Amino acid sequence: MKDQILHTIESLREEFYRISQFIGHNPELGNEEHKACKTLTEELQKHGFSVETGIVEQPTAFEATFDSGKPGPQIGFMAEYDALPEVGHACGHNLIGTMAIAAGIALSKVLNESTGGKIFVYGTPAEETRGAKVTMAEEGIFDHLDVALMCHPNDTYVKSGSSLAMDALQFAFKGRAAHAAAAPQEGINALDAVIQTFNSINALRQHVTDDVRIHGIISEGGKAANVVPDYAVCQFYVRAKQRSQLNEVVAKVKACAEGAALGTGATLEISNYEYSYDDMVTNVALSEAFTNSLVDIGININEIGEDSGGGSLDMGNVSHRVPAIHPYIKISQSPIIAHTHEFREAALSDFGFEGMIVGAKALALTGLDVLKNETLREAIRKEFKSKF
Repeated sequence: MKDQILHTIESLREEFYRISQFIGHNPELGNEEHKACKTLTEELQKHGFSVETGIVEQPTAFEATFDSGKPGPQIGFMAEYDALPEVGHACGHNLIGTMAIAAGIALSKVLNESTGGKIFVYGTPAEETRGAKVTMAEEGIFDHLDVALMCHPNDTYVKSGSSLAMDALQFAFKGRAAHAAAAPQEGINALDAVIQTFNSINALRQHVTDDVRIHGIISEGGKAANVVPDYAVCQFYVRAKQRSQLNEVVAKVKACAEGAALGTGATLEISNYEYSYDDMVTNVALSEAFTNSLVDIGININEIGEDSGGGSLDMGNVSHRVPAIHPYIKISQSPIIAHTHEFREAALSDFGFEGMIVGAKALALTGLDVLKNETLREAIRKEFKSKF
């Protein structure tokens, strides 16, 4: 069955290349990925998957199912396919989406020969902004899965690790306009409240743990220098290693803004301008199975590093509901940084495509291990229950 999985991926190599290149050269922002969604779902339907689009009230989200007709484990692969403004697929989501369907299709070819069960491929739009996995996790879309699997491009192989929980906070201050020279005493300066918020947060940085990250911008700060700004807005990403810790930091950040409002006389409206991401909790037993799959297909164990956990992922929300992994595969022969032109070119390169093929094979083989190995499934379940 392993040989058949590898053969399936190799036999469909040209089709997967076409799909990854099409998505890569037709970048679509989050929740606008109509071409990518259509291309991915059409390929899944060609291979016997039933597809439902528009799930969780998002037109470019989908659930594709291959049912053996027999009871058994349920394996989920996560597809991402949104691009970034200006730099396109500079996070390699053209490869992630293609990798997910390649793994799902390959595994479906041996499903009836293994233990039965179902294979799911989930189309999860807008990972870069309002990640659909957040809504899907909240609505229990993944709760039936035995495991949830995905793989991300990188400049090296990296085991699945952690990520930072993240809240996207917006502070909108309303003041009162006045002539800044003729009648400044009549004004309430909303921009001053924003600046005081930044200053208070900068002071707060001395009193948080090393893993905490707080970074922000002034998205609106007034219209003219001779008018007291009556409306100003700042936005922050606040991150921490764990959700419980993040909640404590967020309360302090909000207090900074509330103090600025009190000090200036402005009114304050607090909101989340993007979805909140939970920290990624890797299932180690499942991660080890994926690493073993990489080694089985020829990757040297010494090439596979450990994850430092610096970013934030909506896959974190999935990992709080079902056992999950989010490892990285190598798509570049030289160091590159995500969200750059160089990363986009790597994701479109032949070397990048070969990395995607490696990832698809490892994902599918890991899925097969979960399907066939009850001891592994029990270890995965036991570990998950111990953490949640």
